[in-house]
Amino acid sequence: MSTLQEDVVRESIRTVVDPELGINIVDLGLIYGIKVEDNSDVVVQMTLTSPACPVGAVIQAQAHQAVKKLPWVKEVKIDLVWSPRWDPRTMSSEEVQMELGIL
Repeated sequence: MSTLQEDVVRESIRTVVDPELGINIVDLGLIYGIKVEDNSDVVVQMTLTSPACPVGAVIQAQAHQAVKKLPWVKEVKIDLVWSPRWDPRTMSSEEVQMELGIL
């Protein structure tokens, strides 16, 4: 497992924007974990802003596509998790917190 590969995956996922908020899902704090297995299989643990997110399937598909386009990636698995529950006050970047009016 390579931290460099995980960073590359994270940067690729950063291109995925929550259409309701207009902010990328990495800075929102929706990515809980990235694991690169055997240097080619990627598992992404992520959540959504709410269980009833109307664009959840779209966001998951876009995250999958963003990772899959990396030339060394063979398989991508997106694990949707609900625990811990997403909280923008503690999980999003400082810039996002300012944009959302939390700070």
